[in-house]
This record gives sequence, C-alpha cells and structure tokens, in this order.
Amino acid sequence: MRKRILIADDNPGILDVVSIILESEGYEVRSTADPQHVLQIKDDPPGLILLDIWMGGTDGRNICKQLKADHATRHIPVILMSANSDIKAIAQESGADGFIAKPFEIDELISRIHATYAFNSRN
Repeated sequence: MRKRILIADDNPGILDVVSIILESEGYEVRSTADPQHVLQIKDDPPGLILLDIWMGGTDGRNICKQLKADHATRHIPVILMSANSDIKAIAQESGADGFIAKPFEIDELISRIHATYAFNSRN
C-alpha cells in the first residue's frame, strides 16, 4: 500500500513542486489550497499532513489543534511548514508532530517525511 500525504499550502508553486517530488519518492499525494479541506479528511484520511501555518487568512496552528483534538484524526502526523523563525515553538504549541522551516531543501523535506512515517509505524 502506498503512503498517502496531504499537502495544504496556499502557494500553488509549493503544491506543484512538493507533489511532484513526493510522488517520485513513491508517495500518493493530494494537495489543497483550501484550509477547510484539511478538516474534512475523516472519511479518507491521509497517512501524513504537510500543513502551512498561514493559508489565505486561516491559521494552520488552529487547524492542527483541531485535528489533534479530534479522536478520528489525532493519530495523523502533522508537519507544519513556515518561514516563521519560531516554527519549532509554534509546532510544539500546536501539537504538531514536526516542522520544517521555509525555504527548505528537498532532501530535508524527504528525510523529515520518511522519519515521521518510520516513527509512526513503530507506534
């Protein structure tokens, strides 16, 4: 079974590039620029969510908190993405499973995703 990732970012360039790269790594990728779509994943949840913390006026931190508070979605790993210099603290405060600072190196992103999947498959 392929590992599935949902990418949520309001930057179409990031969605396109990251989707192509992750698909080439063997992941099944869905993407959205609509932050509310992230909260509607209960019927077909991904294995991991890459979530920008600021999407078109919606705070990704609140989305992450809602996902982690919901019994149906709390098990899904969330990696927050941001250019904010406090991304580590933001991720911890939001209950995220990890973070990646923008701009990021593709190898760093892939390593973080592989590590998150490996960790969650052991737990």
